[in-house]
Amino acid sequence: MTKAYFLILVSYLLALAAAWVTLQFVSEYHIMIQVLIADVVATIIIFAFSVAYKNSSFYDAYWSVIPMVIVGYLMSLQGDPELIRQLMLALVILLWGVRLTANWAYTWSGLDHVDWRYVNLQAKAGILWWPLSFTGIHLMPTILVFLGCIPMYHALVIGTQPINGFDYLALVVGLISVWLEFQSDRELHRFREIRSSKTEVLSTGLWSLCRHPNYLGEIGVWVSVLLFGYAAVGYADYWMLSGAVSMILLFTIVSIPMIEKKLTEDKPGYADYKARSFSLLPLSKLR
Repeated sequence: MTKAYFLILVSYLLALAAAWVTLQFVSEYHIMIQVLIADVVATIIIFAFSVAYKNSSFYDAYWSVIPMVIVGYLMSLQGDPELIRQLMLALVILLWGVRLTANWAYTWSGLDHVDWRYVNLQAKAGILWWPLSFTGIHLMPTILVFLGCIPMYHALVIGTQPINGFDYLALVVGLISVWLEFQSDRELHRFREIRSSKTEVLSTGLWSLCRHPNYLGEIGVWVSVLLFGYAAVGYADYWMLSGAVSMILLFTIVSIPMIEKKLTEDKPGYADYKARSFSLLPLSKLR
């Protein structure tokens, strides 16, 4: 495990170094285009490690690490944003990123661990696996997270609006969302420790209120980022909205159906749990 964590650390440090070098060569572009290009270069470095060690789960922690880096970079740029807004947004992203990365480290068993979804995709893809891995498992999530980070530019660099109610709403939504993720994962880990069979269904605590409280929290964090951006400039254009909308679509159309299909197959009682519970919110149509 020590070697495995060391390899992950090395791959991420090399990726961030490559991103920093890239930024020096793309200074003529818009700030967020610079960030996107550097982000993609870093992703390519992580993909190289995935190929070298035949494990696409090298990328898994990148989702939670890179937004913290982007926040730090944008805060370092010259501008005249509200410091309190910067600190509030940074707090939400730091709490979210550290918590999610720590949860990955807690559940990761080493280089022998590969996400079950990747295993299924690889079995179906055959010789096209690595192109699919790059586009679908590495590059697409990088693009989605980048879109989610676009409002950070407005909040941390160009926003001129004074602190207002939307900032406090964003902070509250962000902190509640991080807590939802923390508590739902805590309940899940505890359940896995005490269950007598892997076919048992977790339906207590937050999981009695909805089937995916962890995903609800994840969506909430990106809505929080959007709200910070809106508070900073007083509008939300298509680019600002694209991140939060993309995250909602990702979880409701891709992630939730995929995991519920597996849970229904693996757990005889899941169909009943699904019939009497809501997917995300009590108003959700995904039952």
